[in-house]
Amino acid sequence: MGQTKKIITFGEKQIVLIGTAHVSKESCDEVAREIRGELPSCVAIELDEQRYASLKNPDSWKELDIIKVLKEKKGFLLLANLVLASFQRRMGVNIGVKPGDEMRAGIDVAEELGIGTVMVDRPIQTTLRRAWAKTGGMGRIKLLSALLSSAFDTEEISTEQIENLKKSNEMDGMMAELSEFLPAVKEVLIDERDFYLAAHIWKASEGKEKTLAVLGAGHLPGVEKHLALLADGKETPDTAQISSLPKKKPLSKIISWGIPALIIALIAAGFVWGGMSKGADLLGSWLLWNGILAGIGALIALAHPLALLVSIVGAPFTSLCPFVGIGLLAGFVQAVVKKPKVSDIERLQDDVASVKGFYKNRILHVLLVFFLSSLGSSIGTFVAGSSMVVNLTQFLKELF
Repeated sequence: MGQTKKIITFGEKQIVLIGTAHVSKESCDEVAREIRGELPSCVAIELDEQRYASLKNPDSWKELDIIKVLKEKKGFLLLANLVLASFQRRMGVNIGVKPGDEMRAGIDVAEELGIGTVMVDRPIQTTLRRAWAKTGGMGRIKLLSALLSSAFDTEEISTEQIENLKKSNEMDGMMAELSEFLPAVKEVLIDERDFYLAAHIWKASEGKEKTLAVLGAGHLPGVEKHLALLADGKETPDTAQISSLPKKKPLSKIISWGIPALIIALIAAGFVWGGMSKGADLLGSWLLWNGILAGIGALIALAHPLALLVSIVGAPFTSLCPFVGIGLLAGFVQAVVKKPKVSDIERLQDDVASVKGFYKNRILHVLLVFFLSSLGSSIGTFVAGSSMVVNLTQFLKELF
C-alpha cells in the first residue's frame, strides 16, 4: 500500500482514502484503477456542487457578469479564484492534464459502474471568503502577492515535481511553510477543510460497507485523524460553524468606523482650534493624499480617464464610508465605458497567466482597476491620516 492510499476500518464499515496530486496523469489512472478494484458502495469526491457543475459543464464560466461580481463585493474573490485556477492549469499543461481531471476520472468510472457519488468539499466561495475575512491587512497583501507571483511565474513544472506533491515529506514541508507565512490561510484552506471533508465522508459512509474518497494528498493525514475522532465519538460531523463567514470581531468594527471618525475629528479639530486656515490645510491634505494615491493606482492600471477621475475625486469620500470602496466605483465605471466582450470571456483563463493579459482582457482590466485603485486609496488613508496627526499635534504644541 503506497502513501497515497489509506484503508480505515470502523467495525463493519470501511473507508478507503485515495490521495492525489490535482494535475497528475498518474493520479487519474490510480483513481480509476482503485475504484474498479475496490468496487465501493459510494465514491466521495473532493468537490463542491458548484465546482462539480463546472466540471460537467466547462463553458459555464462564460456566463460571468463582472458588474454583478463587483456589486456583490466579490472582486477580490474572483481575482483569487482566477489566479489559483491559472496556476493549476499551468502545472498540468506539460503533461496534458487539466485541473480536476482526477476528480472527473472518479466520477466517470463511478457512473460507468453504477456507483453513487457524493460531493464532500466546502463551497470554494465560502473557503475563499473565510480565508479573506480571517486574514489581516498585511496578510491580505502577502496572500495576493503570493497568488500573483505564482500566476506569472514562467518556470516549468515537471511531472516528477507534481508527483512529489503526493509524498508526505514534501507536503509536510509545504504545510509548515504555509503555516509560517500565512497561518490564518492555512487554517481555512487546510485545517478546516480536513474536518469538513472528514465529516461529509463520514456522513456519506453511513449505512454503507465501503466508501472510497478521492481527495488531495495534502488532506490525507488530517482527514484520517478526524475520521478516527468521529468514530470514537470525540467529534460530531457538524460543519455549520465553518460553513459561514466568521463574525466580525469587535476590533475590526471599531477600526472600520473608527478611522473615518478619527479623520473627521482631526479636520473638525483643525477648524475649531486653528480656524479656517488650519482646517482647510488638514482637509486639503486628506483630499490630496487619498485622491492622488488612489489615482496613481488607477493610472498604473491604465484605467479609462473617467475611471481615473472617479478614483481621484471619489476616494477621499468613499474612504470615510465603510460600505462603499473606491475600487467598486472605479471598476464599475471601467466596466461600463469599456464593456467586456464575448472574446474577453473566452480568453479569460489564458490571459490571467500574464501581466499583458490583465491589461488586454477587459474583464481582467476591470479587476486590475478595482484592485489597484483600492490599494492606492488604502495607502492614501494611512499616509494622509498620519500626516494630519503630525500636523495637528505640532500646531497644538505651538498653540498651547
